[in-house]
Amino acid sequence: MIIAIGGGELKTKETLEIDRFIANIVKQRVIDRRPYGLFIPTASHDSMPYFNSFRKTYTSVFDIKADVALTVYGEYGIDKVKEKFDKADFIYVGGGDTVFMIEHWKKTGLYDLIKDAYNRGVLLVGLSAGAICWFNQMYTDSSSIDNGESYSVYNGLNWFSGLISPHYNHRCDDFDEKLLSMKVNAIGLEDNSAIVIKNGQIEKSISCGGKAFLIEYSNGQLIKKII
Repeated sequence: MIIAIGGGELKTKETLEIDRFIANIVKQRVIDRRPYGLFIPTASHDSMPYFNSFRKTYTSVFDIKADVALTVYGEYGIDKVKEKFDKADFIYVGGGDTVFMIEHWKKTGLYDLIKDAYNRGVLLVGLSAGAICWFNQMYTDSSSIDNGESYSVYNGLNWFSGLISPHYNHRCDDFDEKLLSMKVNAIGLEDNSAIVIKNGQIEKSISCGGKAFLIEYSNGQLIKKII
């Protein structure tokens, strides 16, 4: 199962009800011990303040042990990181530069650990970059390409088919224009909204005020349906 969150600030607990939904799933799976959550801050270049925000929500509010996988600056070798993955009851992928994140995962071996965890049934959660990376196409920017000054369509990890945009409430005009030119369907996730993906299919949405949309291209127009 993957829970993809369109955006929102962990620091100010904007996504708290979505986080509560996640914490309840984890606790239902782990009955006889304290759950362990592993935060992956690759997209933010291993920002420790970001991890602290994760810990203040999941540990302080939900009593879940929080740990972090730091690999961008070589803090941990891959064997040490694997030990953390092996203990994780859920993995939370933070936001930031999606293109950099995917490239780094593949270069360092993190991708194989994440894929193995998913195949073992570990719950994957992601916000923004961590929400869109699983799809075959994603609408985002990149610091390594034109300094992140414009949004474009990039290739994702191709676990699921389709094109997806996070922060849809902020990007809807540009994204809709892109869909009209490409003549394709897509998913738009607003901040403070999430979708639950189970067995490769969208099962439902969760909201802290935002909406998740299926966007269908038809005869030169876009038809939007709330998930």
